[in-house]
Amino acid sequence: MKKGLLIALGIIVLLGIWVYSSYNTVVTKSTAADVQWAQVETVYQRRFDLIPNLVNTVKGFYSQENKIYSEIAQARTQYAGAATPDAKAAAASNLESSLGRLLVITENYPTLASSAVVRDFSTSLEGSENRISVERNRFNEIIGDYNATIARFPANLIAGMFGFHTRSYFKSDAAAATAPAVNFE
Repeated sequence: MKKGLLIALGIIVLLGIWVYSSYNTVVTKSTAADVQWAQVETVYQRRFDLIPNLVNTVKGFYSQENKIYSEIAQARTQYAGAATPDAKAAAASNLESSLGRLLVITENYPTLASSAVVRDFSTSLEGSENRISVERNRFNEIIGDYNATIARFPANLIAGMFGFHTRSYFKSDAAAATAPAVNFE
């Protein structure tokens, strides 16, 4: 009787250790999935922070240049339509003033610098997109490991007892295959 009680107690202890170990494994993998999804959200936030800066930079450079180009075109039109020498002098003065501002912009923000700033933001955005892709892949790997763990016997018994369910993989939206339209209005 004593021997049978010890065997039963031993089986209960081993079963308890197995339940404890299996539960902790599932919790650890579930937590890893949560942590990885938080990482995906972090790189999403970086992307969301970069996009307005990129758009505003492009808008800023183009509106600055467009304003000068508009002033130059207006001064040229005024000069061409001027009938008197005073009107031509005033139009020429306006043209020279506009050209002077264009030269200052060109010296301070040459086209290459404008392109470099835009290129830098684009490179940062591309880096964010690459990070997002890497983090999504890591998330899917972790989800795959988690789902496999809770599907395998005997861990599936523990997962079912404690309410662990399979998790969905990250899947791209069908609309992601279509490039977004960019409008700088």
